[in-house]
Amino acid sequence: MSRQRTMEKIMVSEYVSIGELVLLTGTRYSTLKFYTEEGMLPFEQEDTKLTRRYKRVEAVKRIEEIMTMRQKGSTIPQIKELLP
Repeated sequence: MSRQRTMEKIMVSEYVSIGELVLLTGTRYSTLKFYTEEGMLPFEQEDTKLTRRYKRVEAVKRIEEIMTMRQKGSTIPQIKELLP
């Protein structure tokens, strides 16, 4: 049995995984991992070995903000300064 949740379940979840964020935003996994490691995409993690959980609504909004700034030509350091 697949462990993946349906899009219906993902859309009503408060928290999502990075893989689910890929599905929701169409952004590459490696890009989201980079944003996470750069501190641009906040997450919660109960233990160092457990999955990072992202607040779905806030994370999707943040990814859209980052993508908009990237399309306008902003660099990663500039975006990091502008993000709240």
